[in-house]
Amino acid sequence: MVIGAARDGPHAPGAGAHRHLPRERTAAPATVLWHELECGFYRADLALWRELADREGGPILDVGAGAGRVSLVLAEAGYRVVAVDVDETLLGALAERATAVEVQTVCADARALALGRSDFGLCIVPMQTIQLLGGSPGRLAFLRAARAHLRRGGALACAIASALEPFDCARGDPAPVPDSMRVGGVLYVSSPTRVKLRRGSLLIERERLLVFLRRDTRGAEGGSAGYVEALGRSVIELDRLSPAQLQREASEVGLRPEPTRRVPASEEHTGSAVVMLRA
Repeated sequence: MVIGAARDGPHAPGAGAHRHLPRERTAAPATVLWHELECGFYRADLALWRELADREGGPILDVGAGAGRVSLVLAEAGYRVVAVDVDETLLGALAERATAVEVQTVCADARALALGRSDFGLCIVPMQTIQLLGGSPGRLAFLRAARAHLRRGGALACAIASALEPFDCARGDPAPVPDSMRVGGVLYVSSPTRVKLRRGSLLIERERLLVFLRRDTRGAEGGSAGYVEALGRSVIELDRLSPAQLQREASEVGLRPEPTRRVPASEEHTGSAVVMLRA
């Protein structure tokens, strides 16, 4: 999950444009399509994960792997990857796509992960998954589990969104550019509508729409909007978390902090801190 940083305006990249999925993905479940739209096209962090893989070596444990945004890139680079997620549907999509590479999928809660092995050179936690574990108790449980799966000297890297700016479209605040994706004759649209800062969490709301595109006189899919169906709001609550806090928690379970890395912000997306920890 990535929040767009750009606001509507003449310089907002991608304004008015939308992405197309390959034809072979048009039959994907709705869960996969929305995940792909809101998470799957993010690329700003891939160079860092590949750099860490090259430095630490495999096998690699990808926690919160979803439909394989990072796992497949690392597997295609020749690494053995174990992809962990709590959503069987997303892991099913990953498995279907991993036809020529070595990716093992595991449906499990990361806080109770028990694979019976401790040979991973690198464990990565992209896309703010570390902020979805239910506060400090959940993070400590995961950090213990991650440490148990790393070989001596292995690395754990966790991405954190800690600098999101609050906004509320209902108050008239400018909105980030919506994410949209065309699948056949339907345009999937996901619009960030609010980021609210709470005492211990970040509340992120998106509005989801389906736009059914009209066909031209020859029956071909046209580009003009026809019927619009509002699907309601998607709400995600992230724990508020700083790199220093995560480093302190990691120290409690025997992980050593190393210098934090950064995925820089762009006009399209917010940046993130990647907390580096060593077993």
